[in-house]
Amino acid sequence: MKISIIKSDGINIAMVENEDILIKDVQSALDLAVNILYEYDCSRIIIRKESVIRDFFILSSRLAGDILQKYSNYKIKIAIVGDYSKYTSKPLKDFIYESNKGKDFFFVSTVEEAIDKLRQK
Repeated sequence: MKISIIKSDGINIAMVENEDILIKDVQSALDLAVNILYEYDCSRIIIRKESVIRDFFILSSRLAGDILQKYSNYKIKIAIVGDYSKYTSKPLKDFIYESNKGKDFFFVSTVEEAIDKLRQK
């Protein structure tokens, strides 16, 4: 796993690059966030959609809600970068839409969008 720090408007953002699935369940998501928080003093994370298990995007699995609740408790902001156009589930589309209107969790198509969302206070 490669983690690089992007500095934007005085804010550090951790860019996680990996070929493998890093977020498999709540514990692996929490381990990743806590590792970045303590080793890099960074509470904002960019990760590629391919590094997140597919069940995350099946809302009935409750995985997305459980992970995002933990991240909220630890004040972790995350942007997941990927192509979401192939998803047809209305609940998932609504979830993505509502998340993107917020200030903590984002589903975006480019790293530039992720940086833009995460650098906002």
